[in-house]
Amino acid sequence: MKKETPVNNSNLEVQANYSADTAHTVAPSTRRPRWEEAEGNPLPLGVKWIEEEQAFNFAVHSEHAESVTLLLYSPADLVNPLLTFQLDFLHNKSGRIWHCRIPVTKLGTARYYAYSVSGETIPQLHSFDPQKVLLDPYAKCIFFPPAFDRNLAMREGSNAGHAPLGVLSDHRSTFDWSGVRPPYHESDAVIYELHVKGFTKNPNSGVDPSLAGTYAGLVEKIPYLKELGVTVVELMPVFQRDPQEGDYWGYMPLNFFAPHAQYASTHRSDEQHLEFKNMVKAFHQADIGVVLDVVYNHTCEGDYKGPIYSFKGLDSAGYYMMSSDPANPYANYSGTGNTLNFGQAHVRKMVIDSLRFWKRGMHIDGFRFDLASVFSRNADGSLNWGEAPIFSEIAADPELGRVRLIAEPWDTAAYQLGRGFPGLTWLQWNGRFRDDIRRFVKSDPGMVPDLMRRIYGSDDLFPDNRTDAYHAFQSVNYVTSHDGFTLYDLVSYDHKHNWQNGNNNQDGTDANYSWNCGQEGDEAVSLAVLALRRKQVKNVCCLLFLSNGTPMFRAGDEFLNTQFGNNNPYNQDNEIGWLDWSQLRSNKDTFRFFKNMIAFRKNHPSLSRSRFWREDVSWYGVGPTVDLSYDSHSLAFCLHGASQDDDDIYVMINAYWEELEFNVQEGTAQEWKRIVDTALPSPDDFLDDGILLERTKYLLAPRSIVVLCRPKKSDTREGPRARDRGSLSSVAINKDADSLASSAVRKR
Repeated sequence: MKKETPVNNSNLEVQANYSADTAHTVAPSTRRPRWEEAEGNPLPLGVKWIEEEQAFNFAVHSEHAESVTLLLYSPADLVNPLLTFQLDFLHNKSGRIWHCRIPVTKLGTARYYAYSVSGETIPQLHSFDPQKVLLDPYAKCIFFPPAFDRNLAMREGSNAGHAPLGVLSDHRSTFDWSGVRPPYHESDAVIYELHVKGFTKNPNSGVDPSLAGTYAGLVEKIPYLKELGVTVVELMPVFQRDPQEGDYWGYMPLNFFAPHAQYASTHRSDEQHLEFKNMVKAFHQADIGVVLDVVYNHTCEGDYKGPIYSFKGLDSAGYYMMSSDPANPYANYSGTGNTLNFGQAHVRKMVIDSLRFWKRGMHIDGFRFDLASVFSRNADGSLNWGEAPIFSEIAADPELGRVRLIAEPWDTAAYQLGRGFPGLTWLQWNGRFRDDIRRFVKSDPGMVPDLMRRIYGSDDLFPDNRTDAYHAFQSVNYVTSHDGFTLYDLVSYDHKHNWQNGNNNQDGTDANYSWNCGQEGDEAVSLAVLALRRKQVKNVCCLLFLSNGTPMFRAGDEFLNTQFGNNNPYNQDNEIGWLDWSQLRSNKDTFRFFKNMIAFRKNHPSLSRSRFWREDVSWYGVGPTVDLSYDSHSLAFCLHGASQDDDDIYVMINAYWEELEFNVQEGTAQEWKRIVDTALPSPDDFLDDGILLERTKYLLAPRSIVVLCRPKKSDTREGPRARDRGSLSSVAINKDADSLASSAVRKR
């Protein structure tokens, strides 16, 4: 295609010397194209359909490029462009953005597009290779040719016909969102982390085989999720990724705007958006919110040895953070080879544009940010402990105001949990809750003070003093997630068994804080060990849903799903990584317990509050005082619900390996009903209507938890020092809240 040249106004001679007698003979002037029509517009980035002009506007950011060529392909020939348009910086460049506008009448049968970019090559970065076909970072839909080849993108030479291409989508497509209000859950928020493919891919999932492992497959499981009681689903990454990279989990994104095409039940590239939107709409109709696990800290292009798909070829040094090591030019704070440079304004803009796209176009309710501490890094890699620009930019965006923002507040070299994280109003994955609950349940010594902090809402990490004013719900409490063991494996394995990952069992964390209950794995396990494992699972479930904060658990934990001891199956697109729904039939008692505990929490908003419990909680031990000694493994507390128009809840916790007799410290025996005793078999382990206590002494079995309820009263707090007992400092917890010991574990 010949490059179009705009009209040069300086060559026009306008004749103004005419009289009224001859004015009627002058021919009307031809309409000149507007500047935007002739040259294109730098905003918005990506491809935009201009309805009134019947044209596409193309815009891409590349600061250091010397030339940029737009390539347009027909489905009939994916190797040779049907049309090429070489952008002229004098006409088609504004600042650092290259742009042009092409009428649809000139596109012919072109359906796909890409770029070729040339410029000065930076040693060892392999950037600006004009032979490489480059994907638009803002592509909303991505097509992979049948001959797609990752290897060609990793070596010198052309990859034409083998590279991913952007799709010129149907610009007239619409979607009807009417009649659906996005849900917003507060005290009843229960987050359920799941993998789109792994949730239904197993043939025993019960979904239509044609929909297994897809967005549409999730819709078929909504009745199950409603029965379980979860109110928010957190989808592991759905950004489009390289299908040949071996990244089953999805934490190696190729692009931040396109939904992963391989999760669609249809093979038509223009229908994956429709299926995704139908999924979100179905969740919303069921009053379930949708949160995306988003990965903005790195891409699948890896280090200098990795493939050139998009960002590297457009401007490596402009998109990625560089290191001072010539042998390893890409800074690697993500553990995957590269790190996006949030010191660059256009990188931050790309993230915010992406968030807006998923919020506005896909109606997503929130985002969980992978390795969010990368957002805090300056261009030189140092941490910005003040206010990193992207946090204020997100906060100032009106469309993102009520979006649920959740941080994984660390990266491979920084740990910012709590006050250290710059997103002051964000929720945060609480890694301390995970580790402390695991250690207490497996009976590590010295854990009672830490247990109290976590149950209370982790005010040591999220203080609500005048200066900080955090909220209890900002702590996302979890014991298991995609990172690490499943809940069943946590009580079945002392050590990781990751050999099938192909990394000589060197990947995945060694800090599991797990206990196999006396026997490693599932080979010829005794009935006593199996019974103890089930009880330990119920103990973890209890502590999770009885704690102040926002609870989260991983899919399958409610029916004892196993990964056979693999605590890092990032590349296991098979039975290891898929849920085994036969376990639901085998472990209906565990499912019932989870379902009832979720319902109990939702029915008692006193547990989950915007603020900390303060004077509404009284702390006890087996007797009237808490045993904070190093060898203590027991705790009790009474949460008074009058201020929340709720019942009183009395909890007794025994992590000791022998039975302990607790004395209920408030009220008479007849006032209390036992709801939960994790030592009892189903259905006695959870009684919906409860059973009246016969006496205030209760003998707790080894490693068990009991929950009592007392009907609501005007004020049942007892004794002149009830207010004092609500303060954690009153029980003299000798812990340094600022001493956070943790190591960030990468997905690989």
